[in-house]
Amino acid sequence: MNRKKFWIFPFVGIAFLALGSLAVMLLWNYIIPDIIPSIKEITYLQALGLLVLCRILFGHFGRRGGGPWNKGQGSQWGGHWKQKWSQMTEEEKAKYKEEWRKRCGKY
Repeated sequence: MNRKKFWIFPFVGIAFLALGSLAVMLLWNYIIPDIIPSIKEITYLQALGLLVLCRILFGHFGRRGGGPWNKGQGSQWGGHWKQKWSQMTEEEKAKYKEEWRKRCGKY
């Protein structure tokens, strides 16, 4: 990889983080205080903290991943259940659905 390109990546990442924080701050300050009057506007640093907190809690910025609860192709749990479901007979699937209806209601 070219050395010049290598040094550009950190600056591009910082620029995306800065623009993302600005977008969060502007959207928050435009929408949330009007909907919930008891919530105040936030500063740029608070928006940056909120963005980082969301990344920690909910996963990556638009990339695949975020843990085993993500049901994408690379997910260990999503793949496990898809494989298990495909190997069940129709009777087993019906029994499984009925068991979950008993546990969760009519879903």
